[in-house]
Amino acid sequence: MKISELCKMVEDSIRSGRYPLDTETQRKLAPTLQVINRSDGEDLKRSNNIAIETRVQDLYVVSNYVHNIQHLPGVIELDVIDSFKMICRKLERLDHGIQIK
Repeated sequence: MKISELCKMVEDSIRSGRYPLDTETQRKLAPTLQVINRSDGEDLKRSNNIAIETRVQDLYVVSNYVHNIQHLPGVIELDVIDSFKMICRKLERLDHGIQIK
C-alpha cells in the first residue's frame, strides 16, 4: 500500500464520520482535516523514514515511524485520529482569531 493512499483513506474516513467524533468542534473541523505524507517515499514496507502530517487549519502534528512496526497502517490510523482530536482541543482553547467554521 502506498503511504499517500493510506493518508487519503484515513482522511476520508474521519471526514465522512466513520469514526465517532466526541465534540461539536471535532464535527465542525473534520471537513478541514488534511492527512499528508511527508515521507521520503511511497512504499509503506520499505521507506526508512515515514512521516505523516495531521493538519487542521494552521495547527499540525508530524508523526514519524519506521517500516517494521507491526500493524503499521493501523498504528498510523490511530495516531492520526488522536492527533486530530488533540488539535481540536487546542483550537477550542485558542482565543486569538482562529475561527471554527
